[in-house]
Order: sequence, then C-alpha cells, then structure tokens
Amino acid sequence: MAITVIEAHRAVIEAREQGVDTLGEATLKRIRNHYLGALGRGRVDNRHQQSRLAEKARTLLRRFPRYEDMVLWFATDLSVSFTNNEAERAVRPVKIQQRTSGGCWRTLAGLTDFAIVHSCLDTARKWGVNKLDALRQLFTTGAWLPPTIAPAE
Repeated sequence: MAITVIEAHRAVIEAREQGVDTLGEATLKRIRNHYLGALGRGRVDNRHQQSRLAEKARTLLRRFPRYEDMVLWFATDLSVSFTNNEAERAVRPVKIQQRTSGGCWRTLAGLTDFAIVHSCLDTARKWGVNKLDALRQLFTTGAWLPPTIAPAE
C-alpha cells in the first residue's frame, strides 16, 4: 500500500509540474487498481497470521476500503496536500524552543514576542515569501504584510 500511495504522489507531483489541474482518467484508474491490489495482497499475506502485527494489518485492511476516497483525495483533487503536516510545521518551532529552554518560558512577554515573530514568519512562508527576506524587509523598510483582498460587493 505504501508503494501505491507513493507512486500516486509522484504522479500528482508530475501533474503539478506540467501545470495540469487533474490526473488523467487512465492514471487514476491505475492508482485505484494498485490500491485494490494492495488490499488483496494484504488480505492474502495476513489471512492465517496470529501476530500483533497481523492484527494491526487486518484493522487497516478493514478501514482502507471504507476510506479509499479520503486516502486518495490528494490524487483526485490536486489542491489537497499529500500530508497533513501543515499544522505540525506551524507548531514545531514552538516545541523546539520549549525543549531547548528547559520546558518553560521565562516571561509571558518573551512567549508573546516569540509567538508573534513565528506567526509572521509562518504567514510569509505560506504566501511564498522567504523567511530571511521577510526578516530583512522588517529591519529595512518595515514588516511584510500579506496583500489585502478586496471585499466582495
């Protein structure tokens, strides 16, 4: 199954590089065939196994058919990310700082400053602005701000 999902991800990356909005029907059909094949192989490989690993595999084998659309969502809608690591990436700097500072913040003001700086840098990154460029701009011409979106009339 892992190979199937990784191959689907490669197909999505290639489609995005070519500027295509969707994967072709033949590619989606191939991905779904491999997905179903992986499920069949998993059932055969774990049929008579009694280990804890085989139990976990059978649990996945029951869930994968039910959640096929969710698992392959990134392949059917190219605007969907392959992973859900966006939230984790936003929190990671805070957890690293917390770990390196002994698990606590010395002052509430320090925590507030840290949160503001990282929030601004994360927003800049999401808008495609390099973090170093955003900091350079902050100390030369002023803080980078995302473009304003005109309200709908």
